[in-house]
Amino acid sequence: MSSEPQPAERDPFDVSDAEIDEALAACDGDVRATIRALLVGQVYLEHEMSRLQADASPGFRRRRHALGDGA
Repeated sequence: MSSEPQPAERDPFDVSDAEIDEALAACDGDVRATIRALLVGQVYLEHEMSRLQADASPGFRRRRHALGDGA
């Protein structure tokens, strides 16, 4: 067992000002480009989730549904 403290759980929706600044800096301070990049990333992740769900075997999906872990 490691004696190092575990990192505290973080709310995935808690975004720091530093992370916002980093996103803006990645788009050279262009707010519209930053929003566009975030929206494109969201659409990409939604597409990947749909693809992975479609690729999952029917048995796996049934088991997850039976356990209450998925729709």
